[in-house]
Amino acid sequence: MLAHHLPFKKSLNFKLTEFPRLFILLLAAWVSTMLALPFIENFWGDTGLTWGVVAGVLLQAAAVLFILARAWGVARAAWTAALVLGLAWAVEAVGSSTGLPFGAYVYTGKLQPQLAGVPLLIPLAWLMMLPPAWAVAGRLIGSQRSPAFIGLSALAFTAWDLFLDPQMVAWGLWQWTQPSGYFGVPWSNYIGWLLASAVITALARPAPLPIKPLWLIYTLTWGLETGGLLLFWGLPGPALAGCLGMGSLTWLAWSIRREKN
Repeated sequence: MLAHHLPFKKSLNFKLTEFPRLFILLLAAWVSTMLALPFIENFWGDTGLTWGVVAGVLLQAAAVLFILARAWGVARAAWTAALVLGLAWAVEAVGSSTGLPFGAYVYTGKLQPQLAGVPLLIPLAWLMMLPPAWAVAGRLIGSQRSPAFIGLSALAFTAWDLFLDPQMVAWGLWQWTQPSGYFGVPWSNYIGWLLASAVITALARPAPLPIKPLWLIYTLTWGLETGGLLLFWGLPGPALAGCLGMGSLTWLAWSIRREKN
């Protein structure tokens, strides 16, 4: 079982063989699905792309939940997951109906099922990336009970949306009422992401984190999004901005030298 504290060496060097086999299998299935998305869309169109997105989110969320359960135990991981899912759904429900705190937007009917206009897949997307953002902050800050940890977690999570929002709008999964700002996404959206993820992190009070596997998920997301948006999805601006945003945090997490968590 993964220990509650994973001590740092001089770097984040690791081998995949040190991770549980099921985690590696889930990781491989998720990465394979993401790499296959352009070909799925080419053969099966929008329907195939939507199902590919669903599969990718479910696999990535499963990998995150598995590694948290190994580190924290099933009860603590389940409680944290339920809290994140519930709060993320509430934030999205309020946001899509009132425009606060993100700006005015609506979900299309492509992602089903939906509850109060919010696809149930969306809170799972928060769950699949918030713990990896916690791991990046934990690596850089060390303490997980400080305002700096909460703020950096929110920043690491929001950096992902530099890729995500322009991509999902281009795929027709949601729409902004008044496209503007960052490649058609209002700047208020990023303020909302920072605030919402900071509040959820503060309320979740994550236990000591298994840094390496979660940081690996964050890094793979960065690489897959950069390559996908740049090479396949015709979004070079968001690809480069997201590459710099997530990439700078990934590089810092890789290069920092710390003796203990």
